Amino acid sequence: MTTSASSRVPLSPTPRSTPTRLRERARTDRADLDAVLDAGLVCHMGVLLGDTPVVLPTVYGRDGDTLYLHGSTGAGNLRAALAHDISVAVTLVDGVVYARAAAHLSMNYRCAVVLGRAVEVTDHAEQLHGLRIVTEHAAPGSWSRVRPPTTKELAATKVLALELTEASVKVRTGGPKDDDMDVATGGVWAGVLPIRQVWDPPIDADDLAAGITVPDDVRHRGEPGPLPTH
Repeated sequence: MTTSASSRVPLSPTPRSTPTRLRERARTDRADLDAVLDAGLVCHMGVLLGDTPVVLPTVYGRDGDTLYLHGSTGAGNLRAALAHDISVAVTLVDGVVYARAAAHLSMNYRCAVVLGRAVEVTDHAEQLHGLRIVTEHAAPGSWSRVRPPTTKELAATKVLALELTEASVKVRTGGPKDDDMDVATGGVWAGVLPIRQVWDPPIDADDLAAGITVPDDVRHRGEPGPLPTH
């Protein structure tokens, strides 16, 4: 389901996905959307449950211009996601921006918002493909070594596909944007406190059999360079 770069729709193609505030932070290259989605681990999916908007955290995976989501067939939020357009947001916080004035305190961030109507994946092969994409996004290298889903497990799992047609990306970088009078007054520290995600050493399961070692892709996750291949 991958899409060639030349045929991809530009970002923010509709009024509801076009940023109206701080437009200088908007990104129009779809590579920026890919980068945010690929770097995140959890998205927040907004659905309408009856008359109440609900935002739910969930894992996801991207394959080209398709975003895959999954959950239990008994989950009301997934049924609601098929009845109306949904919103999916991924936010990565890169630092806290300390300014000299309260009004200018901020965050350095990368944020993507996707809008659209999700569809249920009913084809068996694509359902497995979607689950593989989600699994490999959360735990790269796992799909090839774990037991695949059984027929019963697949029947209890709903897979949704959301095309990345209508989306927007905003990015803030750099230091505080203080007013000249606050800079001139001085006396207050200003700057950025960077944030980074760090993977700690893996912890064996309590019931792990003796002699089973941690896979290289788990042990070395987060290190520079490509993950070991299988």
